[in-house]
Amino acid sequence: MSRTPGARGLLRRHFLDNLGRVMGSDELRAAAGGISEWARRVRELRTEEGFPILTHNDRSDLKPGQYLLLTAKPEPAFERTISKETRAFVLDRNGFTCQMCGAVAGEAHPYDPGRKTRLHIGHVIDKSMGGSDEATNLRAICSVCNEGAANLTLDRPSVQKLLIQIRRAPNADQILTLEWLMRKFPAQASKLPEKK
Repeated sequence: MSRTPGARGLLRRHFLDNLGRVMGSDELRAAAGGISEWARRVRELRTEEGFPILTHNDRSDLKPGQYLLLTAKPEPAFERTISKETRAFVLDRNGFTCQMCGAVAGEAHPYDPGRKTRLHIGHVIDKSMGGSDEATNLRAICSVCNEGAANLTLDRPSVQKLLIQIRRAPNADQILTLEWLMRKFPAQASKLPEKK
């Protein structure tokens, strides 16, 4: 008897069948079988399976809610290493409350009353920035904040603060930052004057 693929499997197949094509939120929700947690499954494809699914955070020509997979080759992915015990400890320590907006697990979400609050475990310092899976670097965060709702995130750093941080970084990290910016803004990068 063949098993029906779950939402993540359906999304994986949809992305692979549509390599190089920009897809919107509604299309991906439908591809995932209409589930409300489709965005979480997309994140799992990125973080657990290593698929380089691009969003507006990665490329300036993508709008919020647009997704793009250019290659079927996965990159090295972070494995899930947070134990059930650590998850339970962090949720209990944080009072089953989102540490960004204060929403309580199971209750109607204050910024999206049509949906119940679901909590996830989030990193204070992201793993991609060297953060650990230790309980001291973990916090309870609701799915709305975890999806990056603009009205719930912390204030964005100023240009001056960003430049100070980049100047303090080792040269290798500055080069990686430059390469990332050139990938995100290819049209603007091609217009930069050449230095003589």
